[in-house]
Amino acid sequence: MNSAWVIALMLSVGGTDGAVDPELARLDQVWNEAHLKGDSSALEALWAEGLVVTVPKMPRMNREAALAIARSGRIKFERYDTSALETRVYGDTAVVTGQLDRARRREGQLVEDHWQFTKVYLRQDGRWQVITFQASEAPDKQ
Repeated sequence: MNSAWVIALMLSVGGTDGAVDPELARLDQVWNEAHLKGDSSALEALWAEGLVVTVPKMPRMNREAALAIARSGRIKFERYDTSALETRVYGDTAVVTGQLDRARRREGQLVEDHWQFTKVYLRQDGRWQVITFQASEAPDKQ
């Protein structure tokens, strides 16, 4: 089954009118692939000025700090998968929630994260960008 189609189907449960927003589904895939490939340019394009990132076991980061980590190449993901996605669109703001399972190596050891997340997108000049990303440990995986 095509992963873009699965994402679009999952997103259909959200939205103010129940319609799938194909652009938000595409952007979620861009986000995941950029993390897997270490593509800091794609992340830079996706992240709005004023971005705030809050994730477990890390200090809160602004756009510059998050980009510095992405550009460093220190984190290499082996898995970066989202699921259980829901979206709500409110004019030029969209809220996307879901589950994130990711895996990376640190000092030779596999480190896995199982998070629930919220991304807030802002539509500026006709394009969506992430203004806030917040994640916490998924309750069933703690």
